Amino acid sequence: MSRNFDLMQRAGKAWEVAPAVSPKKETSQPVAAPPQPAPQIVRTEKWAATSMPRGVQDMDQLAREESLRLVQRIFLLQTQQPPRAVVFAGVDHGNGCSRICAQAAEALQAHIQGSVCLVEANLRSKQSAAPKMIPANHYGLTDALISDGPIRSFARPTDRGNLWLLSSGSLAADSHGLLNSDRLKPRFDELRSEFDFVLVDAPPLTRYSDAVALGKVADGLVLVLEANSTRRDATSRVADGLRASNVNILGAVLNKRTFPIPAKLYQRL
Repeated sequence: MSRNFDLMQRAGKAWEVAPAVSPKKETSQPVAAPPQPAPQIVRTEKWAATSMPRGVQDMDQLAREESLRLVQRIFLLQTQQPPRAVVFAGVDHGNGCSRICAQAAEALQAHIQGSVCLVEANLRSKQSAAPKMIPANHYGLTDALISDGPIRSFARPTDRGNLWLLSSGSLAADSHGLLNSDRLKPRFDELRSEFDFVLVDAPPLTRYSDAVALGKVADGLVLVLEANSTRRDATSRVADGLRASNVNILGAVLNKRTFPIPAKLYQRL
């Protein structure tokens, strides 16, 4: 149910966390909010670099550097107002989108003093997270789309201070239909008002239209491609479809590559 809990648990040595600010105060009162237990902190395991083989350390360091470079390009080095709500979607299934989205959220929260919310909106995936990471009575995105109450009551803080997680929530066979409902936009507007940045993990674009619906209510979308796997013609069709739907493509990530990209070429991507 919560893929990014497991991803964040396995992410390796944590980023150095910047001083967090206090979360914004609620601007609305709950209306028939679901019963909530006391807030529980999502624990993200922090492995010591010395406990990992050298090759794993190198790959982990490279992943952190690439995540920071992506975050700088999309959020931190913008000359104009940076996007605040961004969707991450793979062109195909298995492109590593969930992991990249989680790593970007961690990198962003480590370099700002505002709040970041990671949203698990891939309601199509059948992956399950480790049961020990999921409280028995937990609510998420799907519950927020069918129930009343402040959006923050459906999210949970992690142990990284300014990083929150809105998991996929209770899933049913038709849960994905909620992403095309009239409730999506007002709930996203609430996320914008409650958090400084919102990063959304979405289903693959070649199979479903969910990411397009999410991209329309967000500020833009980051494409995730897999080296030696994602076909150029599929990527071209996906990009054309996004532009036709007025979804802003903010950038692209080439995942699982086995060769370095020269700096001059990287700047042109």
